[in-house]
Amino acid sequence: MKKLLFIVNVDWFFVSHRLPIAKKAVEEGFEVHLACDVTDKLEEIIEAGITVHIIPFSRSGVNFFKEVLTFIDLAKVVRSVSPNIIHGISSKGVVFAGIISQFFRTERLIASISGLGYVFVDQSFRARTLRRLVTFLYRMALRSASSVIFQNKDDQTIFFKHKIAGSHNSTLIRGSGVDLNNFYYTSEPTGDLVVMFVARLLKDKGIIEFSEAAKVIRQRINARFVVVGDLDPFNPNSLSTLELNNLIKTKHIEYWGFSDDVNQVMPLSHIIVLPSYREGLPKTLIEASACGRPVVTTDVPGCRDAIIPDVTGLLVQAKDITGLVEAIENLLNNKQRRLSFGNAGRKLAEEHFDINGVVDKHLCIYKSEA
Repeated sequence: MKKLLFIVNVDWFFVSHRLPIAKKAVEEGFEVHLACDVTDKLEEIIEAGITVHIIPFSRSGVNFFKEVLTFIDLAKVVRSVSPNIIHGISSKGVVFAGIISQFFRTERLIASISGLGYVFVDQSFRARTLRRLVTFLYRMALRSASSVIFQNKDDQTIFFKHKIAGSHNSTLIRGSGVDLNNFYYTSEPTGDLVVMFVARLLKDKGIIEFSEAAKVIRQRINARFVVVGDLDPFNPNSLSTLELNNLIKTKHIEYWGFSDDVNQVMPLSHIIVLPSYREGLPKTLIEASACGRPVVTTDVPGCRDAIIPDVTGLLVQAKDITGLVEAIENLLNNKQRRLSFGNAGRKLAEEHFDINGVVDKHLCIYKSEA
């Protein structure tokens, strides 16, 4: 029996983006292990037949001492499990997986690039410095990778440019997929128009811009602006509790909190908005399309890859509140366009983002590597 070890920073990300793939691997006869930090998703993962190795991953920046301890803990897991395949996911997961796999001469290394982050588009001195460091780490970690999986072409192009990966070992799989039986097409709700933001409450997801757009639009149009998501205190880009409370106090937005049932919440909206600065390929946008909801998002890597501009949604520039206002108002004032975008979005989800296709592509990689 072949052993497959996933390395990722935290369990909820694995459940949200990779659990269906791992379940299928179990069904196909792989012995599946997961090394990650844990929250409240541990039991769900264990019930899927996956052996979990708890690793205290740090997600808020870089602390050299903590990173060394994490490396040692991961090395112990790899030595104990002796996997045939290591699949690293997210930035730290990929770097750790790549370096450790070389130490132990693991048969195959697979790396999933979940999104390179704003550091690769920001031109500040700090961002450029970090970019050099991150590029070096990726290049060192992935020099023996057998397969590097990208979610969008922009990230793939950057890796090619910096000679981190090449056409010989790269694969493009657009996003982590959507369960079309769970996220199904629904008609628009009656009543007040609802514009919805569904994501973690990170500043680089555009939550501030969403609130500012709501402030402007509500002066002209009777619409509700709803935020669905949670704070992420271990992410330096997260809103603080105080910042969130201040947004709520303005009464420009309604805060509905975190939901485990996004497939039930999205159909309560008329428009889904995600004004991110950069993404891998956001699940929110493909889930919105699957539900038949038009989207407004930013013309940045990942986001633009999740829609067909002027067919399933509208693109605006990142941090452009005026452009965001205009796009949202365009859809609020045009029901026929909303419905047309929603129908086209469902078709897009069925043709390109079906979870079954994403799972099958990953299993083909595992089997070819095995």
